[in-house]
Amino acid sequence: MEPLERYRPIVDDFEAFRAACERPLPSAVRVNTIKATAERVRRALDEADIASDPVDWHDGLFVLPEDSPGSNWPYFHGWIHGQEEVSAVPATVLDPKPGDRVWDACAAPGSKTTQLAALMDDHGEVVATDNNLGRISALRTNTERLGATSIAVTHEDARNHSLKPFGGANYDRALVDVPCSCEGTIRKNPDAFEDWTLSHVEGIAGVQKGVLKRAVEATAPGGTVVYSTCTFAPEENEAVLDFALDETACELVDYDLPLDHRPGVTEWDGEAFDPSVQKAKRIYPHHNDTGGFFCAKLEVTGE
Repeated sequence: MEPLERYRPIVDDFEAFRAACERPLPSAVRVNTIKATAERVRRALDEADIASDPVDWHDGLFVLPEDSPGSNWPYFHGWIHGQEEVSAVPATVLDPKPGDRVWDACAAPGSKTTQLAALMDDHGEVVATDNNLGRISALRTNTERLGATSIAVTHEDARNHSLKPFGGANYDRALVDVPCSCEGTIRKNPDAFEDWTLSHVEGIAGVQKGVLKRAVEATAPGGTVVYSTCTFAPEENEAVLDFALDETACELVDYDLPLDHRPGVTEWDGEAFDPSVQKAKRIYPHHNDTGGFFCAKLEVTGE
């Protein structure tokens, strides 16, 4: 089966969804508030004759309809960072505060990591974990260019993350933006489905469950964990949440999202999920002219 066809039963206006997936994705940048303000970036782009359109739901995002995010001087100065519009959702939902201790469980190449640091005014601690040395190199480069000094990088499998190097204390918040089948990136990566297999979807779901489980365990009671993917597959989304609700001390909580979205699905392929997975948000390309995304917010109960 063609991968997108799987989702006909759960996507409204399926033909519009398919058509949107076939259109190129506009480039977008996030303002790095460690170094600049949105107004300063807007003036800099104007001075460089770079067309930019503000994003209505987030005052720190601009779409560049005619330009590449990394081909201008504000980028080289670390004032902006190329980041897809929906990629900014999970860190915004996590909403870390200055002084927090935050774990970014699957951090490289660092778009969301540096966004977390900026939201914290670069005060506190962001532990950024990844198991891929090549991607960690990109994470370090981006961290340095954007001037984020509150980030500590660890090279390990997030499923076995150790708290010992950081005093053993649990985190206030954790971001779990896991590796996935990347179906929602089809507008940016037209070859995303070339090697797609259902077995890969099912296999990587096992990794996702392990990372989310460890994130809940490593976050203090009352703390927040945000789980996100850039895929449409319920096996990687609602099924992973259902596992976490069964196996860890957490509960899903609702949150506001000023983007058009749909709730999480409670049934898929003969399997029923915990009804609270409806509190997760599904973002489809035809609703906001973005990539596809999934995001859920959990509270650690400790019981």
